[in-house]
Amino acid sequence: MSATRLAVFDCDGTLVDGQADVCWAMERAFARAGLPAPDPRDVRRMVGLSLPVAVRHLAPDLAEEQARAVTEYYKASFRARREEGLLDEPLYDGIAELLASLRDAGWSLAVATGKSDRGLTACLAGHGIAELFCSLQTADRHPSKPHPAMLEAALFEAGAAPHQAVMIGDTSFDMLMARSARVPAIGVAWGYHAPAELIASGAMRVAETVSALSAALDEALA
Repeated sequence: MSATRLAVFDCDGTLVDGQADVCWAMERAFARAGLPAPDPRDVRRMVGLSLPVAVRHLAPDLAEEQARAVTEYYKASFRARREEGLLDEPLYDGIAELLASLRDAGWSLAVATGKSDRGLTACLAGHGIAELFCSLQTADRHPSKPHPAMLEAALFEAGAAPHQAVMIGDTSFDMLMARSARVPAIGVAWGYHAPAELIASGAMRVAETVSALSAALDEALA
């Protein structure tokens, strides 16, 4: 029997490009709370953190009640956009094929994301890839990245040891989470943090393309 190999993917900025909707929902949430909108560049840098933590980073001086209001307004705005069929979270080119090829090669697949359970389920189902994953870990049940809880839960559910897994993500939060869980990490260059930042945070390498990511995964646990 072949040894377990587990690939754990971040979602936003790694599997899908949802930055437009994230920035829109955050701007709307701040506006509904009577607050000036944060810079979209700052919002993109917070993608991957759990929502309450992201709001705190964007507006550290908010009173607790205001921060909670922004968080709830964001959830409501994002949910309404999904229900209206306006949500746009396309898979990056080549990701669907990569996931299928990894599955066919015997890899176990998981997701560790700052999305909610509802948001992740809807996203994966909408792209027809939900059945590829053996473990889905979200911000609803764990502390925010870079805490290692999500990744540790994925390891447990997949029956994998840290040295049998690879974390794939686009932010320093993903790399630091992997480091805390003692899991090797590969960064991707098409997301929200720069390659140099990913390397500094613990990535063993940064893949510039999906093809390069496929090759890096083949080598990572060889």
